[in-house]
Amino acid sequence: MLAAAGIRRHPVKVDRIAKTNGIKIRYEPLADELSGMIFLKDNQAIIGVNAHHRPNRQRFTIAHELGHFFLHADILKQGAHVDTMITMLKRDQEAALGTVNIEVEANQFAAELLMPQKLIKEYLAREGVARTAAADDIVIETLANEFRVSTSAMAIRLATIL
Repeated sequence: MLAAAGIRRHPVKVDRIAKTNGIKIRYEPLADELSGMIFLKDNQAIIGVNAHHRPNRQRFTIAHELGHFFLHADILKQGAHVDTMITMLKRDQEAALGTVNIEVEANQFAAELLMPQKLIKEYLAREGVARTAAADDIVIETLANEFRVSTSAMAIRLATIL
């Protein structure tokens, strides 16, 4: 997917991936607990992103919604037949708790998309950071800044790949 969008370096340009796949992104003021949604309108996939959230949160939201697009297309195609529950696959309290399978899958997709194992390992090797030092708070913060994600997202990702 990264290669198809011409992405070889970090930070991953999620907007480019969306555009490459014909998905529009719209930034709108949404309720604070709603990070984003994906829906189909006239056969056009649109990702709605909360304009009030910080840029790193918005990037994760876009990656999360791309996860729904690629992993849950069958649900999206139901369109307006199932309105808020499925058409707007949203990041809310239920999603944050990680109790809904499609939300867990979309979160994993987002983490792998924004923080590809290969790019993280290349960065650590290039900077001469040993795997044992990768759990260091300063290293996590540096990596989070480099990949434009939150420190908590990077810490979780490192724990799963190192």
